[in-house]
Amino acid sequence: MNRFVLSVRFGIALASSLIAYFLVLSLFGLHTNPFFSLFNGVITGFAIYEAIRYKRIELKSDYSYTEGFQAGIVTGFLATVLFTIFMAVYVTEVDPNFIGNIAETFSKSYNIGVGVFSFTVLLSGFATTVVLTLSFMQLFKHKLKG
Repeated sequence: MNRFVLSVRFGIALASSLIAYFLVLSLFGLHTNPFFSLFNGVITGFAIYEAIRYKRIELKSDYSYTEGFQAGIVTGFLATVLFTIFMAVYVTEVDPNFIGNIAETFSKSYNIGVGVFSFTVLLSGFATTVVLTLSFMQLFKHKLKG
């Protein structure tokens, strides 16, 4: 199998899951509550864990720390980029008041644009990906026997 096919599949599935979760929250008007974004970490963690685990199963004795780390990073980074694009489109085309509603949760004096919002989503996703990948690699750092 190609080097990144598994990670791309998991990345697209992860982005789709995050988008679906966000849209379900928005149906109930809960998408502006920052508390519910904590579950994004659970969804992301599950996808990264599974990507690393499947990579380990696929490569068997050829598995290395680098291969597992790469699977987790590619999965998370691809999903983050796709989710950031979705959020940028969402805040500009679907709900232009979304950024103002979120900023209102913290302080009424914030004046945040789409660029800053998108950069924050992107940076948050990248940081989450790196931390979760490094954490899960502690579980999968050893080669499979056999």
